[in-house]
Amino acid sequence: MEVKSTFNKIFSLFVYEIKNFFINFIKGDLITKTSYFVMGFGSLARKQYVKGLFFLLIQVLYIIFMVSSGGYYLSMLKTLGINTQGEVWDEKAQIFRVQQGDNSMLLLLFGVSAILVTIVLIGFYFWQVKIAIRNERLIKEGKKLPTFKQDYRDMFDKNFHITILLVPVVLTVLFTVVPLIFMILIAFTNFDKNHQPPGNLFTWVGLSNFQNIFGGNALWSSTFARLFVWTIIWAVFATFLNYFLGMLLAIIINKKGIKLKKMWRTIFVTTIAVPQFVSLMLMAKLLHDQGALNVLLKNLGLVSDFIPFLSDPFLAKVTIIIVNLWVGIPYTMLITSGVLLNIPEDIYEASKLDGASPRQQFFYITLPYMLHVTTPYLITQFVGNINNFNVIYLLTGGGPLSLNLYQAGETDLLVTWLYKLTVNEQNYSLASTIGIIIFIVVSVVSLIVYNNTSAVKQEDDFS
Repeated sequence: MEVKSTFNKIFSLFVYEIKNFFINFIKGDLITKTSYFVMGFGSLARKQYVKGLFFLLIQVLYIIFMVSSGGYYLSMLKTLGINTQGEVWDEKAQIFRVQQGDNSMLLLLFGVSAILVTIVLIGFYFWQVKIAIRNERLIKEGKKLPTFKQDYRDMFDKNFHITILLVPVVLTVLFTVVPLIFMILIAFTNFDKNHQPPGNLFTWVGLSNFQNIFGGNALWSSTFARLFVWTIIWAVFATFLNYFLGMLLAIIINKKGIKLKKMWRTIFVTTIAVPQFVSLMLMAKLLHDQGALNVLLKNLGLVSDFIPFLSDPFLAKVTIIIVNLWVGIPYTMLITSGVLLNIPEDIYEASKLDGASPRQQFFYITLPYMLHVTTPYLITQFVGNINNFNVIYLLTGGGPLSLNLYQAGETDLLVTWLYKLTVNEQNYSLASTIGIIIFIVVSVVSLIVYNNTSAVKQEDDFS
């Protein structure tokens, strides 16, 4: 209901602004009406030359851009190219020459950029219209219009938040929004190793990639289903085992009567000081079929044959979860230690007077308080483990391989499968489709879980 209410408010505001836009055009004077067609005229005609020239320059540059190249890129978005690169016979020189073809990838990228440029222009357009309307209102009220010096001072005073956020917003759009939109659109094409521009064009295929993932292609869908299940299992174990074992370790170290607390914390934190990729690569060597651990166990006579820690599908998954405890528990121990120290001691004293046992204190005081404070951390860790590339890739490389999976191994997560599809198989469209599905699942689960936790619903209970 809250989401629906927010949507209704946004829609009502949008309708209100559009309605006012046309009403102000009808009621406005000639200068204001002209500013609806010539950007900056509402400022230029009222002697705000710098501001007016700025908006006029934006409109002129946009027209030049659209005439020179932007319009072409927008028109090519429909087909993503029609001319394939190839050799043509030069009758005059009596030789074959290479004829440059269209590059579907560049056409898509520049087409998306042209759309974003248009959106930015629309934003500037409505901004200058509002300024023109405001100027007319101020003149009618007998007030002075703000000068360039006043606007400049406001940039570092009451509008400083806009000034300071301008550069980050622009960089975010250029290096995050544009690539993200480009990646999403790739999922609706057939961009793979057989459609590599400019030698071969790729085209729009609609929802066929999603249909293939969800049953249209038996091998793709079965691979996705198995890896999705394993990804969720891995994320649950990697998140909650680390959390509860790290919390248990923190409780033991912080318990009254335990000596040398700082030393114990330092010993466990030492694992964090070692780069994770070093620990994982070392573990991969130790647990190999011919690795040091297997050789040692065999020489001691404890096993008759090598234990397939990383080569057996089931055992490899168990090994990954256990090894991840080594690199994950210390982080949780540090975080939960800080939270444990902040639990009011009088709560425990009161519970003892009421006859609560240590077990009851843990389940009714410690655990609820910990979950209340660390739920956002748990959600972050869960999402991070769904996309945990390092542990899987450095420990097993996704192996052992399987003929029943498409370009994936038994321990591959969706994110490592996505990596293999792009780097090894050049199947960018399928990889992009998987990326979108991961994003949807993670974002939906995160929002639902977060909004239904005590951290949101009962944020004042432990204040």
